[in-house]
Amino acid sequence: MPMKRQPSEFSLVIAIDKPSGMSSHDVVNRVRRIFGERRVGHTGTLDPLASGVLQVCVGPAARLDKYLVDHDKRYEVLVRLGVETDTDDALGQVIRTAPVPCQAADPHLAQEFLRRFEGFQNQMPPLYSAIKVNGAKACDAARKGRVLQLQPRPVEVYSLQLLAVEEIEDGLFWRVACHVSKGTYIRSLARDIGAALGCGGSVEQLRRLAVGQLTEAQCVSLEQLEECGAEAALDPLALLGLRFLFADEHQEKSLANGGKLSARSPLYQFNGDPFRETVCACMPRIRASEEPLADGEVVAVVSGGLLRALYRFSQEKGALVPDCVFSQGVRRGRC
Repeated sequence: MPMKRQPSEFSLVIAIDKPSGMSSHDVVNRVRRIFGERRVGHTGTLDPLASGVLQVCVGPAARLDKYLVDHDKRYEVLVRLGVETDTDDALGQVIRTAPVPCQAADPHLAQEFLRRFEGFQNQMPPLYSAIKVNGAKACDAARKGRVLQLQPRPVEVYSLQLLAVEEIEDGLFWRVACHVSKGTYIRSLARDIGAALGCGGSVEQLRRLAVGQLTEAQCVSLEQLEECGAEAALDPLALLGLRFLFADEHQEKSLANGGKLSARSPLYQFNGDPFRETVCACMPRIRASEEPLADGEVVAVVSGGLLRALYRFSQEKGALVPDCVFSQGVRRGRC
């Protein structure tokens, strides 16, 4: 579809199964062409080497990105031991090789070793990363031979599960399932694991399996997106994980004028994981939520079958105040 100078009618969120070899920006450009919409953005960079779940917001829905970045993430990584590269993955130049300790081939010892890297920690990002220092991206500076002074960032590694110890040709590899907080670099984990073993390490393969409750099962390939277009839309309520309310006629007028909403409005939430089939057909998809609003809590507002706004509870004002309003609304797709 040709790119339009005027905004398109699309306002939705999709999930792409990014293939290895494409940058996240490449995916965004492809989605722009498919929908003929310039306003397209992703909610969390995947390295070119990596494949898997990439959330993409189209049209006015691109304003949701800041609300979708805080989710935990799950990966499967193949760590190559004994090889360091300048990018901390297989796409970089090898800068050091070293013998791998024989203990690393023992699955039991390997799992015990991985447990050292679980929990809260300050992680140093890779030199080749999208982090900006004084407006300059670290990766751009590194390609020009300049090294920016990056600072460690607080992250949490919830779990590292050894799936297999693999010997491929002359190399030793650990296949690891990772559950981590936002901002965690798996390349940094591989680098730090290798450094602690004394032999170095880097990422050979990487796949993102999930972002929050969104998994690869909800993703479509770019080829599938070419065929189905807007039918690939996901329900933003399920992705946001917020409580929500259904606007009545009076509240719809307040929405149109950017006015406050009553804090006593009935709230709802999904009954369990919205992307999983219910165990029992009689179990409703949503249920009422009686828990009092917390100061600063964000609530989604639904009207006419669309996500129309995000409101934030102000204890000082005793009301829900607008945080992000979509005049066009965001399509509620599948979940």
